[in-house]
Amino acid sequence: MSTTTKTQHAPNSVLRVAPASPAAAAAYFGASLAFHADVSDVASALAADGDPGFVVVDSRSTESWDQGHIPGAVHLPTALIPEQAEQLLDKAVPVVTYCWGPGCNGATRAALALAQLGFQVKEMLGGFEYWAREGFAFETWEGDERRTPDPLTAPLDADDCGC
Repeated sequence: MSTTTKTQHAPNSVLRVAPASPAAAAAYFGASLAFHADVSDVASALAADGDPGFVVVDSRSTESWDQGHIPGAVHLPTALIPEQAEQLLDKAVPVVTYCWGPGCNGATRAALALAQLGFQVKEMLGGFEYWAREGFAFETWEGDERRTPDPLTAPLDADDCGC
């Protein structure tokens, strides 16, 4: 007489923790979009005619700012936010912060400092690194610059990624 038993395998690392319910996922991802904007959405809004409805804040050092920054951004290093934000920014206008890139949490710290002062704020995911890698124009101490888009970060033959 043969006995058949099912061997239980441990779930793979993706499903070891079950996915959230659809309602919990919708709440989480909806909240994430309230806190974050991506580089191409910021660039698109800034390139459109008229007021984008927000101001961009570069939270890096002066040396970093001089290497390159988003045209029209306000330079406000994180350490100076408590003493200068209310003179440079209008609390009625949402703020989008950025720093170097995904490996840097400077934009997160800047967003926190601004939120604690009563500003509406989002963090730009990807930071200056992805701004430059996606081929958007930027300003340096030497003048305007633009790099060829990195095909791993931006579509080569389309205006947007279709996200």
